[in-house]
Order: sequence, then C-alpha cells, then structure tokens
Amino acid sequence: MKSGHRLGRRFGWLWAAYGSSALGTWLAFGAFPLIAIEVLRAGPAEVALLASVGAAVGAAVAVPLGPWVEFRRKRPVLIAMDLVRCAALLTIPAAFALGVLGFVQLLLVSVVVAAADITFRAASGAYLKTLLPAEDLLVANARLESTAWATTIVGPPLGGAAIGLLGPVATVVADAVSYLLSALGLRAMGGREPRPERPEPPERPGTAAGRGAGMRAGDLLDGWRYVLADPTLRPLFFNTVLFNGLVMAASPLLALLMLGPLGFAPWQYGLAFAVPSIGGLLGSRLAPPLVSRFGRHRVLVVAGVLRAIWPVGLAFLGPGTAGLLLVMGIELGLILCCGVFNPVQATYRLERTAADRVARTLSAWAVTAKASTALLTAVWGVLGVLLGPRTAIGLAGVLVLATPFLLPRRAAAPPLEPSTAQAQV
Repeated sequence: MKSGHRLGRRFGWLWAAYGSSALGTWLAFGAFPLIAIEVLRAGPAEVALLASVGAAVGAAVAVPLGPWVEFRRKRPVLIAMDLVRCAALLTIPAAFALGVLGFVQLLLVSVVVAAADITFRAASGAYLKTLLPAEDLLVANARLESTAWATTIVGPPLGGAAIGLLGPVATVVADAVSYLLSALGLRAMGGREPRPERPEPPERPGTAAGRGAGMRAGDLLDGWRYVLADPTLRPLFFNTVLFNGLVMAASPLLALLMLGPLGFAPWQYGLAFAVPSIGGLLGSRLAPPLVSRFGRHRVLVVAGVLRAIWPVGLAFLGPGTAGLLLVMGIELGLILCCGVFNPVQATYRLERTAADRVARTLSAWAVTAKASTALLTAVWGVLGVLLGPRTAIGLAGVLVLATPFLLPRRAAAPPLEPSTAQAQV
C-alpha cells in the first residue's frame, strides 16, 4: 500500500471529513429507535415503521437528486448535504428541549437524512474519481473502508456509554456535530473544480438547443439505464444489492434470536459484532496488495464467493459461550471477506463508469440498495413470524449462497471517456 502523503493534501481532508461523519453515525447507532421507545413510548409497529419507511421514502426522495448532482460541482454538494443532515438532526434535541418532539418529526428527519446520505455518496464517488488518478482509487477506497470499520468498532460502545449517561438525544447531537465537522473539512480542501458540462441534446423543431434547459425527465432513469446496459456493472449491481439486502434483512431476526430464546445479554450481543469488525480493518488493508498480486477481477470474484458462505452458519447458533464464539467466528469471516470485497468493488465500479455518468449511476445504485433492504427486511419480518427466527435466518443464508452466480464472469476494460454514446439517450 502506498504511503499516506502520496494521495495528497486534498484527499487527506476528504478522508478526515469521511471519518468524522462515519464516527458520528456510529455514535448515534440505534438512537432513533431508542428515542421512539424511551421518549415517545412508541410500540413495535411504530419502531418498524421508522426503520423501514424512513429509508424507503428517503430513497424515493433521492431519485431526482442524482441527475441534479451530475452537472454540478461536487464539493459544494457534499458540503450542502452535510449541512442539511446537521440541521435536520439538530431539530430533534431542539424539539426535545421544548417538549414538542413527536413521532412524525422523527420520521421526517429520518427521510431527510436518508435522502441526503444517498446524494452525498453519489457526489463523493464522482468527486473522488476526478480528485485522484485511476491507479490511486483502490488505495483511497481501501482507506475509506478501513475507516468505516474502525468507526464501527469504537462508535457503538462510546455511543452506548453516552446514551447511558446522557440519554439517546445526546448521541443525535454528536452525530449532527460530526456532519458540521465534515463540512468544515471539505471546505478546507480548497482547490478549483470545473463545472461539469451537460452534453447537448439533439435539437428538435420548435425547441431551443443548449444546456440551459435544465434537468430532463429522462435523466431520472439514466443511472439505471447505464447500469443495466453494461455487461460488467449489471451482474455486480444485482449481486451487491441482493447480498446486502439479505444480510441486513436477517439482522433483526438474529438480534431477536440471541436476546430472546438463546438468552444472550445485550453486552454479549454488542461484543459479538464489535470484535469481528477488526476483520474489516484487516481485509481493507489486504485488498491493494492482493489486487497487485492476483488482479482486480480475480480478487473481486474470490472475495465475493467467500463472503457468501458465512451467513447460513448463523442458523445453527446455540446458547452459551460456544454460541457466542460461533457467531463471532462467522461474523469475523464475513466481515474480513467484505473488507476485501468492498473497496475492490467500489474501485471496479468507478473505473467502469464514465466520468459523466458517475453521480447518476451511484445514486441509482444506492437508491436501489436502500429500497431493497427496506423491502427485504419487511418480508423477513413476516417470515420470522411464520417460520420462526432461526428458519428465516437459515433461508436468508441459503439465498446468499446463490449470490456469487451474479458476479461478473470476466474482466472488462473501462469505457471510453466521456460516454458520448450514452449521452444521447
């Protein structure tokens, strides 16, 4: 792996901003359900509504934002999304202090934050591609991945301690402050960013040509069109959406199984997922040297296959120390493989996507992932009631075993830049 200074000062600020917001997110992990339960006395149906509908509606709101981001300077968009998330989150402690906090406000804030998250991801991927040369993208993505896993390890325990001392609203304040710090870091990057040019549409009789026409209706679906038309991105898209959705859909059932029939204490449940996150740090550091030795496509496929073999083992989880060690071992293997796969996949996707399509492609990808996860979580909730948590977890694991068949069969060269043929869609 290359030394830190070689990616430049501007990436250093971007990395710091990412780390700040990621730590805030994990500090506030689970804060919204806790506020709903402890402050608003919400029931299970309202908590489920907050988790699923907030994400799904946020994804729908983000659909037109991808094309909007594509033809704007990305750094101002990143700063704006940080400030939007900060402002939205700060309304919660303000309303709590005034005694007017309600469930509808929690739901609206979750929608705004979800939409801003998707827009931020789309803009940050497009910005990263213009900030660094192609040969540095894997190293950069590996560092961002390692930071994500590091904050996963330290964030929830610190957030849990803060909630115990100060209540769940305190972690929402910390999350809001983290977005403010991220915005300040992005502002400190400096540098000039050229405004992206919209390709000229074919002139039609009676219409004015030129880029002043603004966003067109067809732009809303451009990201999906681009992904589905590409023989490499298409299988990778379906693989990642299905894998992530199934793994996340089984998570609430695993919590129910561990904290209910198997009798694990909450601290044991937290330990079972915090310690294995070390595998994500290790995997993200291994990704660049593995790609250097074996090639990007081979590492992508092997890591994609290996990460799929672990989740089915959760169906055989038992009580006691042996059960705790089993779930930690499974999660360690899963997270290690994901730590290798994720930065390679992110780099593969950026290199395969033309520069004038990145924001729309990443936005469509994130919208689909968030909406699919919300849908699969709801479906697996029903299956958990009908079949029992253990059987539903096992079914998700069996389906995950099929996801490697959706990985790209062969490596493909990056498209020519810019994507002039696609621009006429």
